[in-house]
Amino acid sequence: MSDPGAPPRRVRVTSTRREATTRSVAQPLTRDIDEQSNLGEVYMAGLMQAQLRLALMVLAFGAAGLGGLPLLFVMVPATRTLEFRAVPLPWLVLAFVVYPVAVVVARYYVRQSERIEAEFSDVVGRRWGG
Repeated sequence: MSDPGAPPRRVRVTSTRREATTRSVAQPLTRDIDEQSNLGEVYMAGLMQAQLRLALMVLAFGAAGLGGLPLLFVMVPATRTLEFRAVPLPWLVLAFVVYPVAVVVARYYVRQSERIEAEFSDVVGRRWGG
């Protein structure tokens, strides 16, 4: 056993951990979202509004573009009978204008949607401190 009058045993300290940061008590935003708290609902509503705004913009562009073609063919009757190398103009417009534009608009939509989601992830990460 140890002697009660003896000095305490020496302990070697190897790190004071002075540079260690203390953890904040902030909860992750993902918890607010998962628990459907008011703050989580605000962030999710913002994400959904941004996605809806993008979808409506792309839809309006597509409706104006595709809706404008029949109006063009009705208002300018010569375009209905115009041919290029025995191929009617409406078919050429569909093949070389509408489909390539639809592909470009689809790529734009995907890229913008990914950007919106990345910005949302950054906000969630900043709130947590990451």
